[in-house]
Amino acid sequence: MELGSVETAIRKWGKADFDRIYHAADPREYFRVLCGLDYVIPELAKGIFRSLIDHCTGGDAPVKVLDLGCSYGINSALINYPVDLQRLAQRYASPEMYGLSPEEVVRLDRHYFSSWPRRSNVSFVGIDTSAAAIAYARAVDLLAASVTTDLETRDPTESDAAAIRGADLIVSTGCVGYITQRSFARIIECQSRRKPPVVASLVLRMFPYDEIAAELSRHGMVTEKLEGITFVQRRFNSSDEFGAAIDRLEKLGIDPAGKEADGLLHAELFVTRPKESAERTPLAEIVSVTSGANRRYGRRFRRVDGAGTMLMH
Repeated sequence: MELGSVETAIRKWGKADFDRIYHAADPREYFRVLCGLDYVIPELAKGIFRSLIDHCTGGDAPVKVLDLGCSYGINSALINYPVDLQRLAQRYASPEMYGLSPEEVVRLDRHYFSSWPRRSNVSFVGIDTSAAAIAYARAVDLLAASVTTDLETRDPTESDAAAIRGADLIVSTGCVGYITQRSFARIIECQSRRKPPVVASLVLRMFPYDEIAAELSRHGMVTEKLEGITFVQRRFNSSDEFGAAIDRLEKLGIDPAGKEADGLLHAELFVTRPKESAERTPLAEIVSVTSGANRRYGRRFRRVDGAGTMLMH
């Protein structure tokens, strides 16, 4: 999830700094912290990404997925195995996991995932600057290949380009805001112009997507936003994060009422496809969605009477 300059994004947008949980040798802290804030967006994205995978192939043909900001390979786990985010969170929250070394967690997780039936036609390439998270995901076989180069500031190496090349689908569930059109441009330059990939991004509403869409349009691709629906990412971590997000949204002319003002970060879905594909098949016919709005969430910050915050139980 962390690509580019995290510190710059935090200063600019006021988003909470979870940098440390992406640089551990295993995902125990990732699940403890984020799932403690009702982090649900990978679970909501699962159905969307599966639908787009089926659309890319029309059957069981091999599919190569690039996961931007992949962290510990969570999207791969949810798409390729019959597990859900809650099941994984409960696994890492069990007392038996607390005293284990990272090496023991990796060994157990490798056996855990291999014990499940796996979708055989989908391979994931992870892109993330956290070498620790990437190493874990490779070790437990959630990623077939990986890139740790910071594509915001550097061109991909030859081995990076080989890993990136030939993607059918590029996905992200929270890295936009940390990365910009610069990373997308470098990734798309590695692809064949005869067969550009589908790009699916779940983007927090406070992060504009216009420059990324404009970059992708240079390659003959059309970006659509799924209208009329947003997707819950998680609860706010603090009153500071809550206030900064509300302030940012209002400066952008976006009404937070009923969404962020109720204490939940919301994302929108953008899908970029070749123009002929977009004209042939409406986006709403391809993806099935669950917004997460009706789930039960823990206590959260809310705006009261148009100003101020309070913690609800």
